[in-house]
Amino acid sequence: MFPSKTRKAAVVVVGLAALTGCAKDATPVADDGTGPVTVKATDQACDLSRRDVKSGTSTFSVSNGGSKVTEFYVYADGDRVMGEVENIGPGLKRDLIVELPTGKYKAVCKPGMVGDGIRGDLTVAGDAPAQVDEDTLLKQATESYQRYVNSQAVALEQKTTEFVDAVKAGDVAKAKTLFPISRTYWERIEPVAESFGDLDPKIDARVNDVEPGTEWTGYHRIEQALWEKNTTAGMEKYADQLLVDVKTVVSKAKTVKLNPLQLANGAKELLDEVATGKITGEEDRYSHTDLWDFQANVEGSQAAIQALRPALQARDAALVTSLDTNFKAVFAAVDKYREGDGFKPYNVTEAEKKELGRVVDGLAEPVSKVAGVIAKK
Repeated sequence: MFPSKTRKAAVVVVGLAALTGCAKDATPVADDGTGPVTVKATDQACDLSRRDVKSGTSTFSVSNGGSKVTEFYVYADGDRVMGEVENIGPGLKRDLIVELPTGKYKAVCKPGMVGDGIRGDLTVAGDAPAQVDEDTLLKQATESYQRYVNSQAVALEQKTTEFVDAVKAGDVAKAKTLFPISRTYWERIEPVAESFGDLDPKIDARVNDVEPGTEWTGYHRIEQALWEKNTTAGMEKYADQLLVDVKTVVSKAKTVKLNPLQLANGAKELLDEVATGKITGEEDRYSHTDLWDFQANVEGSQAAIQALRPALQARDAALVTSLDTNFKAVFAAVDKYREGDGFKPYNVTEAEKKELGRVVDGLAEPVSKVAGVIAKK
């Protein structure tokens, strides 16, 4: 939807390693000024067919000709993400459909999915009206989803406060219980939270994602101490900083203005999170509470789709039916691992991982079509 972070170096299910890319100026390639903007990404370049586009909806067709998995972002000021596509493997192509008002932006490729990336200017000009100003159903969708984000943000702050209090009190058992619960609210609205500069890596980075010279902080720093050392000793400062950062995210999430394509792209990005972090077991590697995050990501994706549902029904009723069917299939698959009010530790076989991946892929396919349907007039 809008992740702006020192990107978690997700390991793609097919096993492509995430490597660090370097930055340099990008140069344009030929274009006739119409149709999608072609983005040719390699390990050393991020070449756009044009760097001046009209306001409104734009499509960026990104192909990866390099050897590393890459991502493509459109950043506004302060590295606020307007749209992005992740996990584009070598030889693959993905489209980003994004709504951009008049202004100055950065188009960024991130070979290896970490670092500042290969950056170049992108200028948007014109006076195209926003989608929400022309379509009542889309306006209602963004308002509905904003209410959802607000409710999740309030719960995120409350549960993170409880988690932090347990850590500072030295109550290991209670902190372990609250760790996946507090993260549930984070994972449901993660694409929104990721849009605010460097807050996401401060809150949610894994140890191998931390840039050289940067201190590792956040949920997973505390997770390691709780499960590997069975202690909260020395975690007080990290707990305090986590709560400060979460409160900042919550404050920003309550006021951020979203557009319909951000909802659509965010729904897909949450499924990418499942495929690259949760199914692999990369995310919660110490606690093995990945299934809590898995469920929350899918719930967040569904919330964005449900907000768009009236508009989708009017445009493509068959797609809505497919979405409903595949969301049910994913929830049924993860329900097999329930235990009490939560989930069993994520110690599953490769066959079970493959089956979870299959149902997530089945859902990702119709979800990937939503942005294109919403972009239609």
